[in-house]
Amino acid sequence: MGLLDGRVAIVTGASRGIGAEIARRFGAEGAAVAVSARTAEPGVSRFEGTITETAAQIAAAGGTAVAIAADLSRPADRERLVAQAADQLGQPDILVNNAAVTYFTRVEDFTPKRYALMFAVQVEAAFQLAQLVLPGMRERGAGWILNISSGAARHPVIPPGPFAGRGGTVYGMCKAAIERFSTGLAAELYADNIAVNALSPTKVVPTPGTVFHHLTTEGDPNSEPTSVMAAAALMLCHRDPRSLTGRITYSQQLLAELGVPLPQA
Repeated sequence: MGLLDGRVAIVTGASRGIGAEIARRFGAEGAAVAVSARTAEPGVSRFEGTITETAAQIAAAGGTAVAIAADLSRPADRERLVAQAADQLGQPDILVNNAAVTYFTRVEDFTPKRYALMFAVQVEAAFQLAQLVLPGMRERGAGWILNISSGAARHPVIPPGPFAGRGGTVYGMCKAAIERFSTGLAAELYADNIAVNALSPTKVVPTPGTVFHHLTTEGDPNSEPTSVMAAAALMLCHRDPRSLTGRITYSQQLLAELGVPLPQA
């Protein structure tokens, strides 16, 4: 018996990194998982990892998963993702908004195209996907929506630290928006028995993206393994929705609060 037996989950940005680990953990706990990202086959992205591989890993471990390619900057792809997930697996009980497109550029140099793309994938997609899954969650009497955030949502200190000039302002804006969206939606949906939370890693997680942006390195002893975020995500996506909702929380702090040991890398 898994904690998510009988549940259907959509996990975006699940070709690699945190999203892939959450998808695998949910599959191991019995959820049927719709694994989504843009990268379906090798060679499409500069980074390793595809949704086909993530789905195959879940299946190899005895779980159920389908890979659904989607460009979440496009509203039509968001609609198709939810429709195909429902058609192939059933109405989603869980939505994990993890997909991100990120550029680290100072405000004065940020192009309108990149600005619009970041908000489309990180904020607008999370908003629309939540709208699309809500009818099914209400019908089933419960639901869990988890938005993956970052410590970048916190305000910088003044005088600023040595990393202030790296160009993380727009990324922080996106994550601050997703956190306010999470708490507001949680309040709106409390009576519907649907939990909404925002979860950030306590430390930087070495993923292809964070390593590429020089935020950390592989094997950094001060980093956090993806398994910690997956364990925290599981805690936020299976408990009584009214008992754990409206939270802006960090992975290790949440696990400590709930008495869950930190998983090993």
